[in-house]
Amino acid sequence: MRSDTVTRGKQQAPHRSLFNALGLTPEEMDRPLVGIVSSYNEIVPGHMNLDKIVNAVKQGVAMAGGTPIVFPAIAVCDGIAMGHIGMKYSLVTRDLIADSTEAMALAHQFDALVMVPNCDKNVPGLLMAAARINVPTIFVSGGPMLAGHVKGKKTSLSSMFEAVGANAAGMITDEDLCEFENKTCPTCGSCSGMYTANSMNCLTEVLGMGLGGNGTIPAVYSARIRLAKQAGMKVMELLEKNILPRDIMTEKAILNALTVDMALGCSTNSMLHLPAIAHEIGMDFEIDFANGISEKTPNLCHLAPAGPTYMEDLDEAGGVYAVMAELNKKGLLHTDCMTVTGKTVGENIAHAVNRDPEVIRPIDQPYTPTGGLAVLKGNLAPDGSVVKRSAVVEEMLVHEGPARVFDCEEDAIDAIKGGKIVAGDVVVIRYEGPKGGPGMREMLNPTSAIAGMGLGSSVALITDGRFSGASRGASIGHVSPEAAVGGPIALVEEGDIVKIDIPNLRLELDVSEEELAKRREAWKPREPKVTTGYLARYAAMVTSGNRGAILEIPGK
Repeated sequence: MRSDTVTRGKQQAPHRSLFNALGLTPEEMDRPLVGIVSSYNEIVPGHMNLDKIVNAVKQGVAMAGGTPIVFPAIAVCDGIAMGHIGMKYSLVTRDLIADSTEAMALAHQFDALVMVPNCDKNVPGLLMAAARINVPTIFVSGGPMLAGHVKGKKTSLSSMFEAVGANAAGMITDEDLCEFENKTCPTCGSCSGMYTANSMNCLTEVLGMGLGGNGTIPAVYSARIRLAKQAGMKVMELLEKNILPRDIMTEKAILNALTVDMALGCSTNSMLHLPAIAHEIGMDFEIDFANGISEKTPNLCHLAPAGPTYMEDLDEAGGVYAVMAELNKKGLLHTDCMTVTGKTVGENIAHAVNRDPEVIRPIDQPYTPTGGLAVLKGNLAPDGSVVKRSAVVEEMLVHEGPARVFDCEEDAIDAIKGGKIVAGDVVVIRYEGPKGGPGMREMLNPTSAIAGMGLGSSVALITDGRFSGASRGASIGHVSPEAAVGGPIALVEEGDIVKIDIPNLRLELDVSEEELAKRREAWKPREPKVTTGYLARYAAMVTSGNRGAILEIPGK
C-alpha cells in the first residue's frame, strides 16, 4: 500500500510517532489510510451540512476496514461573491483546490480518497485533483437545496436575482422583494436549479466518479447520509480492486458527460470544467465537440432557470440514471465505461426508470432535438463562445442589434438599471475574461436585471466573462480570444451591429475586415487590473475560456 511509505519499517518510526500524536493506534496504522477531503465551511449554504456527510463517510470507511482521516478543501459561494471583487476569486479557486488537494494527498501518502464537495468550483477542482493523484477515489456531494415557495410557486436563486430587477423596474413592491428574500433559499444545499454546482454533481455521476443519486438527492434527505456511508464503504472496494480515477475518467467518459450535459441543459460553466478535467487525463478537448454531440443529443430537461422544475423533481423522476437510460435508447452513450460502483455504465442504468415524463422528457418527445448548449463562432468569436441554448426564448435564437459596449460589469449594470438599455440592444461586456478580469467573473447580476425588467426576450448579452448557471436568455459567454489579449471583442464600438444566429452557430460583428484591421492596429493592451497576490499570478498563467481557462507556465 502507498501508506507503507509512512507507516511501516524502522525508517518510518518518526512518521509513526507523529501518527501516535494524532491518537492513532497500531491497528489503525495497519489499515489503509483513506483521506476524506472535506469541503465543509460555515459561509457556503451548500457546504454547511458537509460535516454530517463527512462523518457518515468516516463511518462507512471504518465499517469496511479502513482508517478515515479528514483534511480540508476550500470553497466559495458564488452567490455571495456575485457582483463585487469577490467574483474574481471564484473560478480561480478551482486550481487552488486541485493544487492543495494534490499536495495534501501526496504529502501524506493516502491509499484512497473520498471527495466531499458540493458547490461550483469545488467539484471540478476535486475531479481535477482525483485525476492527478490517481489513487482509488469516490465522490459524494452534499446535495441540492429544496426549492423555495413564493406566492404558491416554486423558486430558486435565479428567481431572487430577477426579483431585484423586477423591483428596480417597479414591477414588484419592496414587500414582494422581502418575501423572495426570506423564502427563496429555504434549506442548506447547492442552489435548487440546474446551476453549475448541480450540473457538476450530476456530471460526476455520469463520469462514473459518484454513486447513483450523487447529483440529485436533496441535502436535507436522510438518503444523502446513507449515500455517504455507502461511498465510504465503496472506496474500500475500489482500493481492493485497484480501480483508479484514470480507469474511470477516460475520453469515452468525458464524451458521456458532454452528452448528458446536453440532455440535462447544464450550466455553460460545464464548458470550462469538462475541458479542464479532460486536460488532466491528457485529452485534447476542443469545445467544438459540443456542437457535434448537441446535433444528435435531444434536450430532455428544462430545470430552472430554463423551466419550472427543480433538482428535487429530477430526483423524484429517477435522477441522472433515468436521463442516461433515455439517451441509451438511441445508443448515445458509451455503456462500457467503468464506474465507482465497480460496474459499467450500462449495468448501472439497466434498471433505471423515468418516473415522470414531464420532468424527463422521453427520448422521442424531447423539448428540442438538439442539446442544451451551443458553441458559436464567427468574426466576433474566432475561437468560440458558449450559450445555454435551452434557456433562450425562441424569438432570441436569431437576433441582431446595436452593440452597447461596457468595459466592466459594473458600468453595464448601471446602464441596465438606469433604463439606458432598450429592446433590440446587444449588451457587450468585455475585459472580464480569465486574464482581463482577472478571474472571468460571472454576469448573473446583469442577466437577471435584464430578465427582471422584462427585456429577456428582446436584449442579448455578450461577454468574454462567463455566466452563472442561474442566467437565462440570449447570454453568450466565454468569447475567445478575450479582449485583454486583443480579441475581436476588444474592437467593438458603440452602435456596431452584432448578429446572433444560434441555430447556425454564428456570432458576427457586421463590420468590414478593413475596418477591423484599422481598429486592431490602433488597439493597445490595457494595464492589468491587479498586479499583486494570487490574482496576478493567475492572470499570468491562465489560458483562454475556450481551453477551459486551464493554467500553463508562460512560454511553454
